[in-house]
Amino acid sequence: MDIERLSAGLSESWRCLVRDWDRCLRATGRPETTRYNYLLAVVQLGRYVGANGDGDSVDDPSAVSRADVESFQAWMIETRSASTALNKHKCLQQFFQWLAEDEQAVDRSPVDGVRPPQPPTKLIPVISSDDTTRLLESCKGSGFISLRDQAMIRLYCNTGARLSEVANLRVDDIDWSTDSLIYHGKGGKTRRVRMGPKTARAVSRYLRARVRHAGSELPELWLSERGGAPLRANGIKLRLRRLGERAGVARVHAHRWRHNYAHEWKRSGGDTGDLMLLLGWSSDAMARHYGASAAAERAQETQSRMRIGDDV
Repeated sequence: MDIERLSAGLSESWRCLVRDWDRCLRATGRPETTRYNYLLAVVQLGRYVGANGDGDSVDDPSAVSRADVESFQAWMIETRSASTALNKHKCLQQFFQWLAEDEQAVDRSPVDGVRPPQPPTKLIPVISSDDTTRLLESCKGSGFISLRDQAMIRLYCNTGARLSEVANLRVDDIDWSTDSLIYHGKGGKTRRVRMGPKTARAVSRYLRARVRHAGSELPELWLSERGGAPLRANGIKLRLRRLGERAGVARVHAHRWRHNYAHEWKRSGGDTGDLMLLLGWSSDAMARHYGASAAAERAQETQSRMRIGDDV
């Protein structure tokens, strides 16, 4: 991550604090995707007050007021969404807490007292088996890219992993003695999951093609088409979207398979606690949220199976 490029256009005071906070985040072991989201929120606030403010906050983050934060939050809701604004709110909470407690640059966080946005409940539709089949057909072939894309899609579908978890896999994370792999989840948590036979075969075929790639010596599992560089999470996100366009499947993203995994698990009568372990959740609220868009379908299937009142 290029901090200088990310913070370009900010005052020197803003840029210095962005660099210092990134150093603190790295020291606590925060993954790059988390660090980027945190830093981006601060940079966006800095640019907003730079364009709309008229006080010291333009040049100094420690002068940011509650009114600045509220105005920025309202602008985020208007130009992005309430969900995005909520994400920025949480990131800024962390930044100003660090500024107050570690740096002692402010007496009180300007986020204190600012009510977080209330995004509407958004039900993400699960992705059907037919759509997944169409996506796999769209990248059918024996070339390096085709084999890589098939392996990625099967991992998302077969394990319900987060975008970043599959993206951050390393070659050494795979255990072929048990056809399992280690995911590195949020908060530094790791968990082992098993691959089904089709998924294990797809990953194995990709690895055989990977040996002949320019980046074969890299520790990262996924490689870009050219240049011997790793394929990062954003690259996978774009690739899935393009494959969806090619296959005629709308709104393809990794989290739809995560929702589908939870839906199919519940549909089969799987234990919620086991699902939480497999998907890396510490709260059963997440188990209720994922697959919620198909909850009515599961209820109707259960009703038909139980036949309550139909035996009189």
